[in-house]
Amino acid sequence: MVRTAAATKTSAGRAPHPDRLVPHTLGFGVPATSDPHHFKVIIPKSSAGKVLISEYLGLQSAAAEAAVIDRVLLDRLRWTAIRAEVQRAFNARLTAHGLKPSAWKVGENPVDRLLGKELCVLAWAVEQMDVARISIAVRNWLALRPEERWWLFGMTAMSTGGLTDTGRGWRAALQHALGDVAQSELLGARVRRSRSDRDDSRLSLDLFGDEAP
Repeated sequence: MVRTAAATKTSAGRAPHPDRLVPHTLGFGVPATSDPHHFKVIIPKSSAGKVLISEYLGLQSAAAEAAVIDRVLLDRLRWTAIRAEVQRAFNARLTAHGLKPSAWKVGENPVDRLLGKELCVLAWAVEQMDVARISIAVRNWLALRPEERWWLFGMTAMSTGGLTDTGRGWRAALQHALGDVAQSELLGARVRRSRSDRDDSRLSLDLFGDEAP
């Protein structure tokens, strides 16, 4: 009788096996599909080695030579200053969407394409920042909504999104904006105004969908 009742409960859909509810992902939310668009955070074994954040365009890349874009190279001190809060924020989002959390490790760390864009915004802001101000930048970054970070990534990546663009254009603006409390408030307001004319009904992260334009 117990076995029958358990089977009935499962077939009725009230108590499905938890493994069936969790999509298989790699690292921080990257779908385990063929060549997805995602980012990688490459952490070297050496404690003095720099951390590379690259974007892998996957199947959407028009040419093989443009399939990987190196976005930013952070010295270890600055990476150490942001990694814990970034991991906590990303895992909270993943858990909220029923996806397994992850942790930074030496080697390659796959990161969902939207989370990777958000990480780049913070990394670009702190890459030349006074280390004493990085905690301010992290708090200001956390205060931005995901879609605001996506917008900032798009604006920055258009003209200053490569390894050789440090300290230029939007990269410099991010450093000043996120490193200063008052400027960060103005930045958030500007992003919201810029997006107010767009049709954006999806204010929550869809890890496997398309971000708002």
